[in-house]
Amino acid sequence: MPKPPNFYPVILAGGSGTRFWPRSRRKMAKQVLNLDGDQSMIQQTVERLQPLANDERFWVITNDQIFDVISGQLKKVPKKQIVSEPVARNTAPAIGLAAFILERQDPGAVIGMFPADHVIKDEKGFRQVLSEAIELAGAGENIVVMGITPNRPETGYGYIEAGEKLGDGLYRVRRFTEKPNQQRADEFVSAGNYYWNGGIFVWSAKTLVNAIREHLSETTPYLEEIAAAWGTSKFPSIFGHLYEKCENISIDYAVLEPRSAKGEHSSNLYCLRADFGWNDLGSWTALFEHQLAQAKNGDAANVIEAEDQFVLNADGNYIYSPKKFVAAVGVKNVVVVETEDAILVTTREHSQDVGKVVKHLAEKKLTKLI
Repeated sequence: MPKPPNFYPVILAGGSGTRFWPRSRRKMAKQVLNLDGDQSMIQQTVERLQPLANDERFWVITNDQIFDVISGQLKKVPKKQIVSEPVARNTAPAIGLAAFILERQDPGAVIGMFPADHVIKDEKGFRQVLSEAIELAGAGENIVVMGITPNRPETGYGYIEAGEKLGDGLYRVRRFTEKPNQQRADEFVSAGNYYWNGGIFVWSAKTLVNAIREHLSETTPYLEEIAAAWGTSKFPSIFGHLYEKCENISIDYAVLEPRSAKGEHSSNLYCLRADFGWNDLGSWTALFEHQLAQAKNGDAANVIEAEDQFVLNADGNYIYSPKKFVAAVGVKNVVVVETEDAILVTTREHSQDVGKVVKHLAEKKLTKLI
């Protein structure tokens, strides 16, 4: 598969992964952990994109806490293109800054925005769909979103309502909807024209810059000034001074929702159906389900990472204690994660609530455990 000449992957890696506590910490967040195999999540993300882009075209937006770890893991990505935000400002300023910089460097640039910590089962299929998105985004003022075919009525994801069908797996976007309640999620899946919003977007740098100028007019001057300073000695101070003034808002709220409000025939928003085995690994339960599905042998009822193990009348459990012998006897659907200074014990049903532990630790100022 030939590499598109003007394609730049921008990987957003600024999250803290609180739902993967106690393994995920501020200085060793989810995206730099080896949760699924021998590579970290961000290493896997870069590797699956490398057939479509040379190393010097990669950009990463992260934070000071994990900048050094990411730089060490991504040795082939130019260090100057691993950008550490001075303060977290959500996805719109992050991807917006990359667009303003790249539009100055390469007016024909096409940007792909990718979360750092998702898994893709069918990587060849992923690149095929992505190649179609790159071509469409480069053909005009088009914004392309990957629509994940839902396999359950999930309330934890935003949805894309597909409108007019334009080709095999290609639709106009009618609207974006935020995370629904259970009843609405059931309705979406039954309707058949709703897709999960997996946070993968493709657009030309020019298209995104113009969209931010239109929909984030107060933030635009700050991003323009920061981008103008890129590559100069003044960049760190200007970045540190102005970036905190940018609006703290996601790209979905800032650009995609107001753009979709123009109507499907006026918004230039397109959805490509993405059936390539996507999983955002949003919780310990999601990791359990993913790893169980990948298992080809061994204990098919549990996922246990231990020095050795004994299992009796136990199933549906996720247990991580790599340096110890683990005995699971008569337990079902539990999650146990051990690190050097903490132990998490919960159930798969409540694993989405693990982030509340981190909130508690922050309130109690137990920063060593965050």
